[in-house]
Amino acid sequence: MEKHSILGGKVHVYKRENSKLWQCATYLEGKNRRQSTKEESLSLAKQFAEDWYLTLRGKQQSGDLNTGKNFKTVAKQFMEEYVTLIAEDRHPAYVEGHHRRVRLHLNPFFGHMGIKKVTSGDIQAYRIKRRQHQPTPARSTIHQEIVVLRQVMKTALRHGWIDHLPDFSEPFKKSTKVTRRAWFSHEDYKRLYTATREKVKIAQGQSWQWAAEQLHDYILFMANTGMRPDEANNLEYRDVEIVDDEAT
Repeated sequence: MEKHSILGGKVHVYKRENSKLWQCATYLEGKNRRQSTKEESLSLAKQFAEDWYLTLRGKQQSGDLNTGKNFKTVAKQFMEEYVTLIAEDRHPAYVEGHHRRVRLHLNPFFGHMGIKKVTSGDIQAYRIKRRQHQPTPARSTIHQEIVVLRQVMKTALRHGWIDHLPDFSEPFKKSTKVTRRAWFSHEDYKRLYTATREKVKIAQGQSWQWAAEQLHDYILFMANTGMRPDEANNLEYRDVEIVDDEAT
C-alpha cells in the first residue's frame, strides 16, 4: 500500500491495492477518521486531504465534530437570540441573571458536552452537585438555573440539533401541597389604608410627602383592582382606559 504524510504527519494519504483512488486518514479526538479523496492524482488528493483535515479541525473547535453542537455553543446561541428578541421587555438585571447562570454554573458543568449527550441523568447530577456546593444554594436558585438549562435545550430543539428534550423533572420529590394565597380580611384592609392615610396627613410639607401619597394610592389601587404586584408595577398610563359603567 502506497502511503504519504502531510501537515507534519497529522494526515496520511494512501492508496489501497487494486484501487485507483487515494484515501486520506487522520486521528482526532480519540477516533480514526478516513475519507476517500475520489482523486487519482496524488497532488489533488493531498490538496483534498488538507482541506478535509482543516474542516474537521473547524468542527472540533465549534463542538460539532462528534456529537453535533456542544452545550457551550448552543448556550451562546440561546443568549444571542434571547437578548435580541426578549431583552427589550425585560429588566437588564434579569437578562444579566441569565448570563450569570450560564457563565458561572451551566457552562462549567455542561459546556464540554455534546448537546445530544445531555441526559436526564446529567441534569440530576447537576442538581446534586449544586446541592453539595457550600454554601448550599436555595432551592429557588437551582430552579432558576434549570429553567435556563431548559431554554438552552429548547434552542437546540428548534434548530434541529436534538430531536427531543430530556426529562427535567426532579425525582424523589414529594408533590407540592396546593395552598391558597394569603389575603387581607376586610378589617385588615381597613386598618392598613387608615394607617397609610394618617401617614399622608403627617407627611404634609415633609420631604417624604410624595412617597407617602404614592404608597397610599398604591394600596388602594392594588386592593380595588386585584392586580398582582408585577402587573401593577409594569402598568403604564397607555394601558388604562377610563369607561363609564352604567351599572355603577
